[in-house]
Parts: sequence; C-alpha cells; structure tokens
Amino acid sequence: MKRSKPRGEGHLVAYLRVSATDQNLDTQLAKVKALGNVDRVFKEKASGAKSDRKVLADCLAYLREGDTLVVTRADRIARSAAHLLTTVQDLKKKGVTVRFLDQPELNSEGKYADFLLTVLSAVAQLERDILDEKRRDGIAAARAKGVKFGRPRLVSDELQAEAMSLKESGVAMPEIARRLKLGVSTTYRLLAER
Repeated sequence: MKRSKPRGEGHLVAYLRVSATDQNLDTQLAKVKALGNVDRVFKEKASGAKSDRKVLADCLAYLREGDTLVVTRADRIARSAAHLLTTVQDLKKKGVTVRFLDQPELNSEGKYADFLLTVLSAVAQLERDILDEKRRDGIAAARAKGVKFGRPRLVSDELQAEAMSLKESGVAMPEIARRLKLGVSTTYRLLAER
C-alpha cells in the first residue's frame, strides 16, 4: 500500500462499508468525495457483526500518526459500542484522528467524544447483559417444559440395543457398523453410551 505523501504529512483516509453484496457504497462515496482531498478510500462489503473484516484491518494498518480516518457513521467501522470505543482509543494512541461525517459529536478531536463513546459502551454492555439474562431464562424455562437442546439423536434405542446384542455375540465392530448401516466411529460411540 504505497502512500503518495511523505510521512509526517497526514493523509485523509476513508473507510466505507455496506453489509450485503446487493447494497452499494454510492451514498457513502459521494459524502467522502465531497471532502475533495481524500488520499485513500477503503471499500468493503461485509456484515458489521463480523470481527474479521479484512479491508477494515488493512485500513487500520495503513493509518499513521497525523492521518485522519473518515467514516460516514460509527456503525460502519464498529460492530458494537464497545468495539467503537476500543477502535477510536487505539487510533488516538496511534496519533490518528477519527472523523464521523454524519455524527460529528463522536469525532475524536471533539471535547465530548470520549464521554459519549464511554456512555455508548456502557449502554451496549448493559444491553448485552440483559440479552444474556433473557437467553438464560428462556433456556431454563424451555428445559423445565421438557424441551431438549442440541442435535437430535439419529440412532434409535432399538438400533442401539441391536448393536449391543451383536457385540455381545462376538461380531466385530466394522461388521456391526456395516450391518446397521452406520459409521464405525458412530458405532463405537453408540456402544460407549450404552
């Protein structure tokens, strides 16, 4: 990734992202082009929930002290408020300014940015905790009603009993598997459960 300006002269670098392949980056690109002096634009089509966005990683690695990262909105760069806070703080430590075109109150050079990002992070953590609690309560209620979780058993009790009977009569494991139309490892597991 060659840089056109020498080190020390800050670059204006944009990161654009849409979630689905059928979406386009035109609106974000128009806003970035309106700035007029963008040195590099990174474009990605990937879900914001993914933690391994390659283009975002390349963009963050490209940034140097004195650069400014431009994104249209916070949800374009981060998958959660906590991730946003960490990303912005890491970039600030690196000497990179972050500029949100549609959310200027979050700009890293703004006096309220750290406060707002911290509040967002706390709200996001509270939301995750509440969702986890609801999920645990829902699972407990379902189990109390007899709902079973996990993959359904593919082998009936009758088939398991037949496998045990064959084993006790001295039939070799591969032959048991062949007769019951099961894999050898499945047959071993089946008999171990018994």
